[in-house]
Amino acid sequence: MINYNKIGHTSNLPFKFGGGGVAKGLAGLIAVVVILLGFPIWFLSCWLINVNSDEIAVLVRKTGKNLPPGEIIATEPDQKGIQPEVLAEGWHIRNPYTWGWEKAKITDIPAGKLGVLIRLYGKDLEPGKIIASEGYKGIVKEVLRPGKYRINPYAYMVEIYDAITIKPGSVGVVVHLTGDDVITVDIPSEKRNDFLVDQNMKGVQRYVLDPGTYYLNPYLMEVVEVTLQSQRFEMSGEDSITFLTSDGFNINVEGTIEYALNRQSVPMITHQVGDMDDVLKKIILPRARGFSRIEGSKHPAKNFITGDTRQQFQNNLENHLRKLCSQWGIDIRSVLIRNITPPDEIASIIRDREVAVQTAKKYEQQIEQAKSQAELTKQEMLAQQNKAKVEADTARIKAVIKAQQEQAVKLIAANRELEVAKLENEASIAQSEAIMLKADADRAVIKMKNEAEADVFAAEVKAYGSGMNFARQIFYSKIGPKVESILSDDSKESMGGMFLPYIPDGKEVQK
Repeated sequence: MINYNKIGHTSNLPFKFGGGGVAKGLAGLIAVVVILLGFPIWFLSCWLINVNSDEIAVLVRKTGKNLPPGEIIATEPDQKGIQPEVLAEGWHIRNPYTWGWEKAKITDIPAGKLGVLIRLYGKDLEPGKIIASEGYKGIVKEVLRPGKYRINPYAYMVEIYDAITIKPGSVGVVVHLTGDDVITVDIPSEKRNDFLVDQNMKGVQRYVLDPGTYYLNPYLMEVVEVTLQSQRFEMSGEDSITFLTSDGFNINVEGTIEYALNRQSVPMITHQVGDMDDVLKKIILPRARGFSRIEGSKHPAKNFITGDTRQQFQNNLENHLRKLCSQWGIDIRSVLIRNITPPDEIASIIRDREVAVQTAKKYEQQIEQAKSQAELTKQEMLAQQNKAKVEADTARIKAVIKAQQEQAVKLIAANRELEVAKLENEASIAQSEAIMLKADADRAVIKMKNEAEADVFAAEVKAYGSGMNFARQIFYSKIGPKVESILSDDSKESMGGMFLPYIPDGKEVQK
């Protein structure tokens, strides 16, 4: 064994340089380099499987038991041949001695499509069978919806079909292509002649598909889209209705019939009658023509020129069609007669007479209109008179009301002034009384004050013995403090001598 950690020391090398050993050593070195470089390349190219994101890898086993005769897919793990399972995207390691492989594209179902799987291996189907259960060759019941799938192309074949889209305003009638046969299955006798069958039987189903997108196996069922929207048929030209009148004239009728199918009756009517054209040609039009011939033979040709008979004919035809077609699940929405053409030999005569009648009616209408205009003018004049009278009465009533209002206002103002005068008079009387009371009170106070002061003076005079003495006391009390120096000299020639006459003598004091 080569020790790569010591490859720099020649003593440990398995060869020596020099003589014949140099060539051998070089050959050995080359062999080692080839082995070291070739092993990764061999491993990557033979052992590793790189599967891209849009690919799959189909494995083929090279060793093991041989497949049974007629088989192409190995159903057991130890059998040789193509394996049913595939490898997804990524890196995978497989022994090249035991395994071989082949890359294939991934199965892509576009939007609005579906994929039907057909199994290519297994037992053969039983006679009369078209759907393969597990372990049998043939069509698989389940379908592939839009998306990407890892389908083994050697085990399954994929067929692409359009998905079933039911538009708004329509339904889908379903026909099962597989199941029990109504002839071979034991069913009640009353149901044996039915047009519709149960869900587990072949034939037209009782249910319908609502608007939407459905991914149904086309080998299992078929869907017929039927509109529920109103349809219009124009009875004109070659499709117009012609009948004989009671007097032997041909009448041509043009109009429009509007109809639609009932949802619950669609499976029966489409299976029993056909598509919308068959419904029109086999049910609606024959009944419309038959009724028109019978009803038209009841009236002379002249009646179909006037509007009354035409309207009555239209209403009767509509009621007749609604009654008979409802039994088939057909809804008659409306019947409109646009034009009824009488024969030329009587059309002009009847038309002139009708014009004369219409002219007479027009004159009668003009006369009635003139009468109405005169009556209207009369009513307008009366209305104007009534209006003037109402305006005069209104003005008079307004004047009376205004005078009454002014009188009431003045009366209220006078009463208010009277009340104010009364209040002012009462206030003045009260004020004068208050003044008199105040004057009496002031007089009494003054009197009482004077009496009190007089009483005080009388008491003081009495205390001093006489009025003169009291006067002297007051005078002395007022003057004395200021004239001390004057009183110090009592000679007749001095200043104090002027008061000698006021000095009391002993006799007055004793009194």
